Amino acid sequence: MRDILVAGAVALFIALLCTPLAIRLFSRRGYGQNIRDEGPSGHHEKRGTPTMGGTVIIVGALIGYAVAHLATWTPPTVSALLVLFLMTGLGLVGFLDDFIKIYKRRSLGLRSGAKFTGQVIIGVIFAVLVVRFPNGYGTTPAIASISFLRDFLPIGLPLFIVWTLLFIAGFSNAVNLTDGLDGLASGAACMTLGAYVLVGNWQLRNGCAPDGLGDNCYWVRDPLDLAVVAAAVLGACFGFLWWNAPPAKIFMGDTGSLAIGGVLAGLAITTRTQLLLIVLGGLFVIITLSVMIQVGSFKMTGRRVFKMAPLQHHFELSGWAETTIVVRFWLIAAMCIALGLGIFYVEWMPKP
Repeated sequence: MRDILVAGAVALFIALLCTPLAIRLFSRRGYGQNIRDEGPSGHHEKRGTPTMGGTVIIVGALIGYAVAHLATWTPPTVSALLVLFLMTGLGLVGFLDDFIKIYKRRSLGLRSGAKFTGQVIIGVIFAVLVVRFPNGYGTTPAIASISFLRDFLPIGLPLFIVWTLLFIAGFSNAVNLTDGLDGLASGAACMTLGAYVLVGNWQLRNGCAPDGLGDNCYWVRDPLDLAVVAAAVLGACFGFLWWNAPPAKIFMGDTGSLAIGGVLAGLAITTRTQLLLIVLGGLFVIITLSVMIQVGSFKMTGRRVFKMAPLQHHFELSGWAETTIVVRFWLIAAMCIALGLGIFYVEWMPKP
């Protein structure tokens, strides 16, 4: 438990102190956000706001995790290192995307093909490695299976790699789509990461015995260290949110949104709760579905369902204040997390 607290506190401290430094550095170098002309008119005031703040989240989380292990003098686990690799790798893809936007002074960075290729390379490496490295009891960070509250559908390694790629790409892009209003994505991410701190702790306390016996136990290789990863990223996101809350002094950019989406997907895979993330991250799913509905409707009927997609911009164009949208969407995220944690706990309860 101490390493969870240390990781979260150190990452929070670094993000709180270093984000203002990043704001000054990026402002001095002209690393400002470009705004689409067709977006809501209120967003034009944000043009030039420093972006790529996700670098602070990544660095803060990595340092927080490292300090926690130095403080407790425990070695890192392979599950945690794989999730951190996924976060950092996708963050690098996002950083290249952000840098191209800034360098070429346009709202589009990497071409979609190049961006997806980067996600695929990182995702394949993660998917192949995550089913390896068994511990002394033969438990690997993940197995070639689809999971909800536990693994329930074996699919074989080739299909697992495809499924993992779709899962990682889906959630990294879902967080990216949600990052359209000040504090919206970072606040929702904080709540979802907090849920995974609880999930990892619960799985640790109810892990299966080495002999395989146990009532409703969990076969998770490194639940405690996964909770440490979640706490480290949570602390970094929370510290960043202080400066990203409306009116934002800095944006996380694709650097942060892709990295956070990768962490959430990695945690879901290694805690064997893949489909549960769809409930816990319900806000991200709803916003992504709004884009899919908008595009599908326009292509099939030539008509739009929403005034603008993603969904948060529909409410902006309907006259809602930005802070009103952010707070109400945070409430939706909190309700999704409460539902997901309730399902997780109720399923575990011994049956009468």
